[in-house]
Amino acid sequence: MEKAKKIKLFIGLFYILLVCLFLYFFFSKFSLQELTSYDFIKENRNYFFDLKETNLFLLFIVFLILTVLWVFPLLGFGTPVALLGGFIFGKWVGVLVVSLGLSIGATFLYKFGNYFLKELIREKFLDKYKNLESKFKKSEFIYLLFYRFIGGIPWQLSCLLPTIFNVKASNFFFATLIGIIPQIFLVVSIGNGLEKIIDQKSEVPSIMDLITSRDIYIPLLAFFGLVLITIFIRKFFYKK
Repeated sequence: MEKAKKIKLFIGLFYILLVCLFLYFFFSKFSLQELTSYDFIKENRNYFFDLKETNLFLLFIVFLILTVLWVFPLLGFGTPVALLGGFIFGKWVGVLVVSLGLSIGATFLYKFGNYFLKELIREKFLDKYKNLESKFKKSEFIYLLFYRFIGGIPWQLSCLLPTIFNVKASNFFFATLIGIIPQIFLVVSIGNGLEKIIDQKSEVPSIMDLITSRDIYIPLLAFFGLVLITIFIRKFFYKK
């Protein structure tokens, strides 16, 4: 027990150190003022567009690896990556690289939690989500798919909770990959719409420019519609 506590403490300290190093090196290269500058965003849009035209495969692999690292070990969530993926790659390639990267990263996080944090997670959350245990036993993949689709749980925790039910890593990966596609597609579409607006506008676009653009308001409305649907389904799925 004492050894397990030491391992968890070491992992926690290592994670904090890793995040601090990442933030240090990132902000030593880019200032906050640069990152929020419209000229900086537009210039980098042109840079990524040229890179995509000359070496799409390399850019795809680099973005995929960074997305995996964003989820594990950095514990990031999907929305920023999906927006950036749509901005850089467009809808279809963006959906592919973001969904794949998030799913691989989530599976690594699940495997990590299953090995190091399983008892802690059971102790903290088993009573709250015990009603899901019988559902997962009935059809592990199908219920994992629903679990991923409806969401309602913070991304990082949603990757760790299935450790309670001893689900197969392969089922976890494929259920995550398929289950997150609808949400990812809509967020990627918004990112793609932002890229098109920035390409067309030499000045910072106004709020009206954004909300009146079909490339923005259609996926945004669809996203809110999807949220309402998942909230409705969630009531039955998590029902005791």
